[in-house]
Amino acid sequence: IKLNLRNTLQACTGIDNIAEAITLLELNNWDLVAAINGVIPQENGILQSNFSSEASQANTFGPHSQAAAETAAVPPASSSSSSSSPSSSAFCPVLPSRHIVERQSRMLNFRVEYRQRTVEVVVEEGSAVGEIKQILETELQVPVSKMQLKGWKSGDVSDSTVLRSLHLPKNNSLYVLTPDIAPSASTSQNSVLQESLNQNFLLVINHREAQRDYSLNFPGSRTIQEVKRNVSDLTNIPVRHQQWEGWPATASDDSMTLAASGISYPCHHLSVCRRSSPANNQEPTEECADVHMVSDSEGDDFEDASEFGVDESEMFGMGSSTGCRKAPMMPENSENEGDALLHFTAEFSTRYGECHPVFFIGSLEAAAQEAFYGKARDRKLLAIYLHNDESVLSNVFCSQMMCAESIVSYLSQNFIAWAWDVTREANKARLLTMCTRHFGSVVAQTIRTYKTDQFPLLLIVMGKRTSNEVLNVIQGNTTVDELMMRLMGAMEIFTAQQQEDIKDEDEREAREMVKREQDEAYQLSLEADRKKREAQEREQAEQLRLQQIQKEADDEKEAIRLSLEHALPPEPAEEGGELISKLRIRTPSGEFLVRRFLGSTKLQVLFDFVASKGYPLDDFKLLTTFPRRNITQLDPDSSLLEAKLFPQETLFLEAKE
Repeated sequence: IKLNLRNTLQACTGIDNIAEAITLLELNNWDLVAAINGVIPQENGILQSNFSSEASQANTFGPHSQAAAETAAVPPASSSSSSSSPSSSAFCPVLPSRHIVERQSRMLNFRVEYRQRTVEVVVEEGSAVGEIKQILETELQVPVSKMQLKGWKSGDVSDSTVLRSLHLPKNNSLYVLTPDIAPSASTSQNSVLQESLNQNFLLVINHREAQRDYSLNFPGSRTIQEVKRNVSDLTNIPVRHQQWEGWPATASDDSMTLAASGISYPCHHLSVCRRSSPANNQEPTEECADVHMVSDSEGDDFEDASEFGVDESEMFGMGSSTGCRKAPMMPENSENEGDALLHFTAEFSTRYGECHPVFFIGSLEAAAQEAFYGKARDRKLLAIYLHNDESVLSNVFCSQMMCAESIVSYLSQNFIAWAWDVTREANKARLLTMCTRHFGSVVAQTIRTYKTDQFPLLLIVMGKRTSNEVLNVIQGNTTVDELMMRLMGAMEIFTAQQQEDIKDEDEREAREMVKREQDEAYQLSLEADRKKREAQEREQAEQLRLQQIQKEADDEKEAIRLSLEHALPPEPAEEGGELISKLRIRTPSGEFLVRRFLGSTKLQVLFDFVASKGYPLDDFKLLTTFPRRNITQLDPDSSLLEAKLFPQETLFLEAKE
């Protein structure tokens, strides 16, 4: 039934994209009339009343009634519809004008939240936004002028906006803000919820199968269902096949907003994977074309297919066989090349199995850096695989050649494999830009000249000193043996070049080693000279310091000597009538110091006289010759007479030990 509904919708609306048609039907709960009305403007869209009723009966009573509805809707062979283009299917409901009536207006359901209240509003698609506010004014007792209706996917809208122009699904969630009306104490909890609706939640979603984390920002007004649809676009897992972990127990309804679901703010961690089912492990046993020839007896199988996890791609013949619709190998306009390659690898494994070349995850520049710019012994060839789903050779080349164990092993050992999908024009243009930047315009022009049926291509690129060189371009119409021979031929060329590079690198490293050794020896010599010079400088500095200390000590002694010399009493005359003592003092150098003193002169004056001549009693002692006496040990206040140094005496100075 769903297959027939999809075919009818495409025929009536001219939608070529199967996925778009299925999405439109899902948004309208597989209501064919509502889906058509959502595409065809109301001013021009006209449907037959009998077709609408019969179509609804077909949805209720099964495939036989559906076939009857289609038969009733098919115009006679003589009508003008028989001459229409192939895109106009015989299922398109067109009857003579006398059967045409005004189509039924589509009804939209709105679940509106305001503080602690929830109001259900049902209006026609042709209504304006202001009519919803008028209904809410009656229910909530809030003036329209103070009411802000939020939660529209297209942003803020005016009261005069017609709902049909917003292309809304049948069920919608909105919320009301009243910033000019202060909340009461009873609505404090709901005010927190209103703040949450305006906050952004960061959802870190782990795709367990791809081992990839997605960090997505959503406003609190988004519903859980909208989050799951966004994740479906990223992971290619339909919503009904998603198995989640991490949602709180309060998030029991997919129509609930994130603000009301109870998730953590500002960041919440979730994980998702495809729900396992027996149907996913079964191999297709029929051609895709046979899927379109579903008999009435098999209609019940399609009706229950969703219970076993069967995709729309499986239901409508979108399998992996040639000519069938498949999920794209690479998303269009991906911002990050690494993410695009992860998606490519996952889809390649899904289609052709786990035995395939290990594709480099990263940009083309990073792959070239890994292959060409390491040590010469570690360098490899770069194999760029260009896939195109529109070529009939793609499936055969991937399954028979790229997944052959010998090819996979040889590529893994000797190549860095990088892949790109050129099915979409945007991705192809992006590839040409990358090739022009890294390999020159010649390579980009070469890729541009290949037609779709000549894909897939395997470009073998070798890194050289000045520029990278494309050694070979292998097309999809080849065999395993021929592919292996061409890979081995490219390896021979690369090996010869690699040996030269290794030789040059070894010679360069030997020269650099000698230079490093010379530099190290020179640095050691400089270091030794520096240490020697520093030792000499330290020695000279120490000598200067000691000289300075000695000079200061000498200056101090000289100052003391001069002060003592000035303090000595004058030498008395020989004939003065007083008792005179004449003393001769022999110095350690053999010289004699001769001076007269009064007999009453104290010994301290004698000691000062000796010190003034440079012989302080701290360093010398004054002795008599016979008998030997140490004069310095006598009382310095005693007189010369008392010390028996009268009338004359010979003394000598002796250094202290």
